[in-house]
Amino acid sequence: MKRLLLVVIFLLISVTVFALGSRENDNPVVQVTGVVRLTGTSLFPDLLISGSEHVWHIAADEIDKLIEMQHRTVTLEGEETVTELRFANGMYAGTRRELKNIRIISVD
Repeated sequence: MKRLLLVVIFLLISVTVFALGSRENDNPVVQVTGVVRLTGTSLFPDLLISGSEHVWHIAADEIDKLIEMQHRTVTLEGEETVTELRFANGMYAGTRRELKNIRIISVD
């Protein structure tokens, strides 16, 4: 009985570690050129890069790198995370593209 209990506990721990800890970073690194815009409120600011193709949101911990470059055209590189948004009833609500681990290449 004790062996069976130990095997079950081992299997549960193994499955949990595999599910939570084994994911590799598979976000593609993209190069983006666009105008830096600040939206939102003073409590919840959202920094955007408006490009010719898409709008990218800058991750909250990266805002300090670009906050001084508002209304300027920048080229940067970063990891892109694409999230498909849905309403509560399941209907498509749009796509959110977020950049993190950014590196500024040029500022115009």
